[in-house]
Amino acid sequence: MSHHEKLIKKIMERDKKIILSDASKKPIFKEQFNAELSSKKTPKIIADFTEYSPLHKGHLHCMMQAKNAFPDALFVAVVPGPTERSGRGLPYIMTRQARARSAISVGADVVIEGPPMGIMGSGQYSICLAKMFKALDADIIPRGYQPVEGFDLIMERITRGHAVAPRPYKMVDLKTREILLEGKLQEDNYVIASLSKSLKKIGFDFKDKFFFVKRIEGVSGTLIRKSILDNNLELVKDMLPPETIEVLREEIENNNAPLHNIRSEELILETVNETSRDELFNISLLNETTANDIINNRPFHSMEDVMKSISQGFSTHHKSRVLSSLEAKVNKETISKYIENYPSLIRVLNYKDKHVLQEFKNRIPHRRLQIWQ
Repeated sequence: MSHHEKLIKKIMERDKKIILSDASKKPIFKEQFNAELSSKKTPKIIADFTEYSPLHKGHLHCMMQAKNAFPDALFVAVVPGPTERSGRGLPYIMTRQARARSAISVGADVVIEGPPMGIMGSGQYSICLAKMFKALDADIIPRGYQPVEGFDLIMERITRGHAVAPRPYKMVDLKTREILLEGKLQEDNYVIASLSKSLKKIGFDFKDKFFFVKRIEGVSGTLIRKSILDNNLELVKDMLPPETIEVLREEIENNNAPLHNIRSEELILETVNETSRDELFNISLLNETTANDIINNRPFHSMEDVMKSISQGFSTHHKSRVLSSLEAKVNKETISKYIENYPSLIRVLNYKDKHVLQEFKNRIPHRRLQIWQ
């Protein structure tokens, strides 16, 4: 087993305990707080959700546009989260501690832990994000978007506080029931619409809170990750802030990166070879067909064989996400309780300085914070 595989296994075992602990706890509210401070609602909170895998100049552009528009606000980055797996079910290039460090180094004030994206359905983590924004009482939600025909109308409706729901091959204003756009949305734009629906579902008023930032050209997260894996940062140095490059090099030097495409094969093979049919079926994201195929085709000796036993889903990333679920081995009931209680507390991964941290605490006095150790 390589050093990176050992690191991933250690992270998975630790993060499973975090998920189980958070799922078992109701949200913790402080019983007493300074009502006068709370009523002032200062400073404002810019709440951004970004994976930062790694943080590139597109992310930095969105951050700085929001910070320049609201210079007195705290920029709070919500960075996912337990299991270190993306919405595509793929490992992040660096740990969330390293990603948080890069965010602070380029200008974020506070970085907090987001939900475990890779082992949830897209709707599930969208609800978790919405609940986090509500817990933060966010004032501004910056989102990068792709300028495509028809999306201006969707952004205008969301600015007015309307939820826009993705439907098969169309986008619908849930308040007026109008079809705003025929066809599918690109990923970034889809996330915006989906988030508006989730925010409305949990009862958070987002009228005038979205801050839309046109995405800059010439930045490719896919190319950046490939160049890092190929040990060729020079190829993409113009796409990355120097601070990100510095953190990346530190992590690589300490043998903690790159982790992209690294999984704990030991945990996955243990799950598929030793878990009962009922337990397999109850693992998050697994369906009965996949559970039966695993039972009928085991024992497994390679990831390639495991992948063949995972049924095709609606999402192009379904198989990778199921693989992450087999790795984490968190059951559906735990995920359900995790979402119900989310966020049981707000876990701070990093912060600019003690003064900023105190401002953040004062701004959300009704929620308990835990500083990452």
